[in-house]
Amino acid sequence: MAQEERMKFNNQFTGFVTASWAGALNAVLERGCHYKIKQSKIKSHLRPNIMTKIKQMKAVSLLLLMIITMAISQDSRACSGYKITKGTKTVLGSNEDAWRVTPHIWFEKGNFKGHYGAAFTGSRYDGGNGYAPQSGMNEMGLAFERLASFHPPQDNFTSGKTIYNPTKYLKDILHSCKSVEEVKEFISKYDYSYFIEDIFIYVDKSGKYLIVEPYTLTIGNKPTYVISNFCPTITPEQKANKLDRYRKGVAFLKNGIDSTLAFYTALSDTMHVCRKKIGDGTLLSSIWDLHDGIVNLYFYHDYKTTVKFKLSEELKKGDHIISIETLFPHSTEFEKLRKYKTPKNSNLLGLFIVTSAGFFLLTSIYFLVQYFRRKEHIKYSLIQLLLFPMGLILFYYMYVLSSSVNLFYFPAPYKDPTNVFVSLTSYLPFLLVVIIFPFSMINYSLLKEESWNFLARVLFTLNNLIYISLIGLFAYWQFYDVFN
Repeated sequence: MAQEERMKFNNQFTGFVTASWAGALNAVLERGCHYKIKQSKIKSHLRPNIMTKIKQMKAVSLLLLMIITMAISQDSRACSGYKITKGTKTVLGSNEDAWRVTPHIWFEKGNFKGHYGAAFTGSRYDGGNGYAPQSGMNEMGLAFERLASFHPPQDNFTSGKTIYNPTKYLKDILHSCKSVEEVKEFISKYDYSYFIEDIFIYVDKSGKYLIVEPYTLTIGNKPTYVISNFCPTITPEQKANKLDRYRKGVAFLKNGIDSTLAFYTALSDTMHVCRKKIGDGTLLSSIWDLHDGIVNLYFYHDYKTTVKFKLSEELKKGDHIISIETLFPHSTEFEKLRKYKTPKNSNLLGLFIVTSAGFFLLTSIYFLVQYFRRKEHIKYSLIQLLLFPMGLILFYYMYVLSSSVNLFYFPAPYKDPTNVFVSLTSYLPFLLVVIIFPFSMINYSLLKEESWNFLARVLFTLNNLIYISLIGLFAYWQFYDVFN
């Protein structure tokens, strides 16, 4: 998920959590429980005990609300790249590792003096702005790549102008600048900490490069440079080497450098990603030749076939865009990726997961109220109490499934490197398998005996139907393949 998409989603979901959970739970507890207390003939000496239980319930609700709103999952786009200068030739190599199936290359002419024509690649559609650029090069030999990274927020950063349109902002840099010094001057005017989850590398044909981190701009001039998903100023080399693609790239270059396309292709191949689960990984590799104004594309980590574009020739054709998939032979692995459905690429699955989240949240509140409102003991009453934490936990898991894309593609059980809550949810599919049989038997008994009221029986039945549906989806997503 791109940073702009994630920020919007997290704000909406957190608002939903706060409004629905805190508001609904407090309202139901206050009105429902107090109403029941007033209507029932409870002895005065029992009232303090009941009020104590209500206070405890409210305290638990606030604690769980804090856990849910703080346990925000983070996605990562695992990209990598390199810069090589030998003699007069400088090349920027880019590997975009993404699960989108819409990679494009497009060309935009310079519309006036000092406005340079450029080529861009990207796969994320940004509405009226077109596709968001992930890499690109202009006719002056300035190229860039965007990668995901992590940087903790800083309070003492002196920011510039607000970035309202990140896609236009990134395009404007290539349309306006011809050297990394000019890029640094351009970026310094803006609040570039906006890209708190990204790192950029800009390279010009002289061989100089600019590393753009959320709070730091650094110009370098080494003949080779390897980049991946970390901020160099806050990441020690030992930690950076834990990233396979980065470590492999550095090791490859230690054997010497060449200035042939075969060498660059071999390096891109060495740094590419191909995961075993469904064969996903590097969506597009781009090798930008800054001296000759040429880009070579390799589609879906297949380095046997390349398509070459010369920037000057393409700009003569005017502004145009090309779907990269149409340039290459049919890929069985790519078709597997296209057909693989998750809540992120299927509206139906997304709606089901979000609806289930709301259902789990509301039914958890309902069953908690039902448990405390009854003064007489009923059969399976403890199940109602159990459905409260179960509902909250599954509500959070539905949030994880809606907001995180990594867990659908990485091996099970998924381990999030930055969020222990997300890692723990990877075991919930097994919990559903364990409880579905006894819950189904209890459900059958309740439907026959009618010891619960009608609404409670309906909601419990719907809970179990959703559990069964989720178990089927978890099997499809291979969440149970822990030994594979």
